[in-house]
Amino acid sequence: MGAVTVTRDSGLVDGGLWFRLEEPSAVSAVRRGAQDLGTEVGLDAKHLNGLGILATELASNLVKHADEGRLLVRPVRTDDVAGIELVAIDAGPGMGDVARSARDGHSTAGTLGIGLGAIARQASWLDMISFAGRGTVSVAQVWPGPAPAPARATGISRAMSGEEVCGDGYAVRVVDGHTQVLVCDGLGHGPLAAAATAAVVQAFHTAPAGPPAAVVEHLHRGVGHTRGAAVAVAQLGDEQVRYAGLGNIAGFLVDDTTRRGLVSLPGIAGHQRRTVREFGYPAGPGALLVMHSDGVVDRWNLDDYPGLRGRSPQVVAATLVRDAGVRRDDACVLVARAG
Repeated sequence: MGAVTVTRDSGLVDGGLWFRLEEPSAVSAVRRGAQDLGTEVGLDAKHLNGLGILATELASNLVKHADEGRLLVRPVRTDDVAGIELVAIDAGPGMGDVARSARDGHSTAGTLGIGLGAIARQASWLDMISFAGRGTVSVAQVWPGPAPAPARATGISRAMSGEEVCGDGYAVRVVDGHTQVLVCDGLGHGPLAAAATAAVVQAFHTAPAGPPAAVVEHLHRGVGHTRGAAVAVAQLGDEQVRYAGLGNIAGFLVDDTTRRGLVSLPGIAGHQRRTVREFGYPAGPGALLVMHSDGVVDRWNLDDYPGLRGRSPQVVAATLVRDAGVRRDDACVLVARAG
């Protein structure tokens, strides 16, 4: 099992698993992990079988064709139903024409060429982007019925090299009709940082309805028993983003012409803070909110990826984790459609 490395994504209460795909032996581990999670969320035998095929094809593609392949398997939920999401990331060689590569019979490595076609048939929902020489990001979901509407906001978190748990995390909730999002970075790394992040996420989900500054104040008061965390909360609605943060969580609004940085104040939720301040920013149609921990360098530019801004939040977040995340630190990216 030396070819299989598994770490946990801390973005969801019920977690997810990262797999490193380097050798064929890792494919069966991905399939088992996906089907085990599918069983936990209540998928029936038919959908578990389809999930197994989907996981096998995605993992096999990473082993056969990709460089630095990683695959995240995690539950996804609405108020009424649960499914499984698989996020496949690699650093190359990529595809110049995804639609052509997805047609059965097309192959770039002497295979039967049926992998992407099988993935599209088994997935309830699929989004993908690929650039020749730069790699591919694929996100596929399996639901027990029709796929729900695509998420407006979600994220990806990944532990630093050598750690089994991630100290960075994110969360999404709806309050009085408005979407609120959180990104946090537990101080340090490893289990204690992960515990701080888990406490922040729990406090966020149980916080009384209120604007971002009030939520950050609630988080600060509620996680003093942990080592503390950098936190930022944003609220989306009415072509505006309200934002409040303590510590080194980066926030940006990106539209057709600009990338505007959002203001966080110095501090550590649970331990040190100045007066929490909230700022408002206009966010017109098509704008994206991108928030990330300091395990992601902020020199990224979505214009370097033609078409990426129009993809799902999962694909945007996974691309930034892949290309801007640093391996010596935990990393988390949340992306939301703000306009």
